[in-house]
Amino acid sequence: MTKAKLKDDFVWWKHGVIYHIYPRSFYDSNNDGIGDLQGIIQKFDYLEQLGIDAVWLSPIYKSPQLDYGYDVSDYREIDSDYGTMDDFKELLDLCHSKGIKLIMDMILNHTSDQHAWFLDSKSARNSEKRDFYIWKKKKPNNWKSAFGRSGWKYDDNTQEYYYHSFFAEQPDLNWRNPKVRKAMFNEINFWLDMGVDGFRLDVINYIVKDKKFRDDPGLLKQLLSGTKLYSRNRDKSIKIVTKLRNLIDKYDGRAIIGEIYVLPPGDSGMVSKFLGNKLDALNLAFDFSLVFSPWSARNYYNKIEKQYRLLKKGAWATILFSNHDLKRAYSRFWFKRNSLAKVKIQAALAFTFKGTPFIYYGEEIGMADTKLSKNEIKDKLGKRFWPFYKGRDGARTPMQWDDSIYAGFSLNKPWLPLNSNFQEVNIESQLHKKDSHLNYYRSLIQLRKNNRILQTGDFELVSHANNVLVFKRLFDNESLFVVLNFGRLPKICSRYSTKNIAYLTHQKKSKEEFIDRVKLRPFEGLILYNSPGFKTDNQVIS
Repeated sequence: MTKAKLKDDFVWWKHGVIYHIYPRSFYDSNNDGIGDLQGIIQKFDYLEQLGIDAVWLSPIYKSPQLDYGYDVSDYREIDSDYGTMDDFKELLDLCHSKGIKLIMDMILNHTSDQHAWFLDSKSARNSEKRDFYIWKKKKPNNWKSAFGRSGWKYDDNTQEYYYHSFFAEQPDLNWRNPKVRKAMFNEINFWLDMGVDGFRLDVINYIVKDKKFRDDPGLLKQLLSGTKLYSRNRDKSIKIVTKLRNLIDKYDGRAIIGEIYVLPPGDSGMVSKFLGNKLDALNLAFDFSLVFSPWSARNYYNKIEKQYRLLKKGAWATILFSNHDLKRAYSRFWFKRNSLAKVKIQAALAFTFKGTPFIYYGEEIGMADTKLSKNEIKDKLGKRFWPFYKGRDGARTPMQWDDSIYAGFSLNKPWLPLNSNFQEVNIESQLHKKDSHLNYYRSLIQLRKNNRILQTGDFELVSHANNVLVFKRLFDNESLFVVLNFGRLPKICSRYSTKNIAYLTHQKKSKEEFIDRVKLRPFEGLILYNSPGFKTDNQVIS
């Protein structure tokens, strides 16, 4: 199997690895304390050496930054915090020159209350853009925002209420209005014509609300019974996404990736629905079931089994363990002592899984959430619910490049404090250390790149016995076993021959540990293959 043959059939959004950048925290090129587009350009060699195939940027549109870009005031302008449109075009050209795709974050559910559409909408009841948003003379139901308070906000000027799924400064668009659909599709066309390769669609399952404005069930009933909501998850949303897919498919090689956010423990069935009846809606959809899963081989087995059982035939899965809204994977475990070992097992799963893996910046060096004081928090959500919930800032702190002042992110004080561990956990200290977390990630990415069986092969769950997750990947006459020890005790896997070990997550074992059977150390993973066509290279990229 040659790399050339792999490349011939390569579909970037299916077979590649996608890297999620929170631009405000990646690298500050002008030393104002805020990461920017030129910062990404200046650090592009790092992305290229990591081996990723696409970059997804959290929002960089013009915004009041109340929700740090998820409150858009102009979809066709770059916010000055991040640079200019020329900077963006330079980054886009750089990506394409290196064979890397660029994904924009597109917020379709709502705008900022400073967007020209909303300013017009609230100017008068008979304004041209009044029906671009959801207005009612009185509160029609009990719908709450995602942050727990009423989703209806009274406007003194027109003496009516408008609906907002998130902060009051983020009014929801009225997607039942065909003029809204046309206007938003025009915004998407603007970026497609520029050459953007795809979009991550923020909370796409929220965009259409119940036509009759029926009450939602209470939170407890939602959690216990999975009762459907009327404020989101409507079939009409899927129909709109299907129309968007028709638009996307007019451009070669583009893709739309949907955030289908539901309450824990996740909903694989809802995720599958948004791929469309004929796989004609989203190309990919995030399933957060594994993110919410308690740590054990059994739990992961059951979540994966359900995800694949409910996935439509021919559909493609995704896998991720961190993002900008949730705790970093390293910080999500109750018992911190084995956190690094556990995220290594997660990475081994992600890069051998049948589906598209997503890496959140810093995940590849084992970055953890930063503990912030109340005065250091910028996230409005954290300020509102302190100390019960401290917001999302802990997972958004600056990338840790080296052990210099401000971790090499900036020469001046960053917009959020650094994690106190940056002098030990940083890219420079790991780059040339053979057994570092960073080079572990690089070797797994390279392993995936070199092997058709990992990119496109079939997937078959085998076992979760003794807290060891085992699954197969199969392609033509080749097959391999992935064996992941989720436990803190060693395990003997006598059914597997040591002659076929292709990859180990730990450092090389001694001869005494091999003998004639596989002995897994705590939180160790390995790959066993049965064909010389499977390529492995445990050497670190220099």
